[in-house]
Amino acid sequence: MTFKTLLTCAALLLTPAVAFAHPGHGDNGLLAGIGHPLGGLDHLLAMLAVGLWAAQQQGAARWALPCTFVGTMLIGGLLGFAGLQLPALESGIAASVLALGLAVALAVRPPLGLAVVATALFALFHGVAHGLELPEMSSPAAYAAGFVMATAALHAAGYAVVRFLPTAAAPLVRVAGALSALTGAWLLAG
Repeated sequence: MTFKTLLTCAALLLTPAVAFAHPGHGDNGLLAGIGHPLGGLDHLLAMLAVGLWAAQQQGAARWALPCTFVGTMLIGGLLGFAGLQLPALESGIAASVLALGLAVALAVRPPLGLAVVATALFALFHGVAHGLELPEMSSPAAYAAGFVMATAALHAAGYAVVRFLPTAAAPLVRVAGALSALTGAWLLAG
């Protein structure tokens, strides 16, 4: 698959979420779930960074980091549906943007266990936030399916960017990580 084909597929995947970004379309929560990770800069940057960071890894970390994020985020979403309030929720999400951006910028390759634990912690914050923002009259299952699909697509997009870019463009990925880290620092300060 060429990079152009991959971008076209990603654009087509995200088009329905953009078209139905307004309320009143009668969805059962799926579109709201898809829109949540795409509509917030903090979620969008963190989830893209997980894919970028995973692609910078070797071996099992390449699939373990995105799978850990998605699985733990879903658990966090279920906890959010139940009303769990994490202390410093927004700060935890902003810290994830900062830390994941730095990990990409520095192309950090920690031991797999440490990377998985950090990824799971960040995912828990994002998942609880998703769960707490379940729209009224929406099916929790459909909403969860939406935010899981959008997150997986963002991870895949980040991963694909690193894997399909020519080697000479690799510094651009690190620059993107640095910009994400700066955004995380700005979110923490704000």
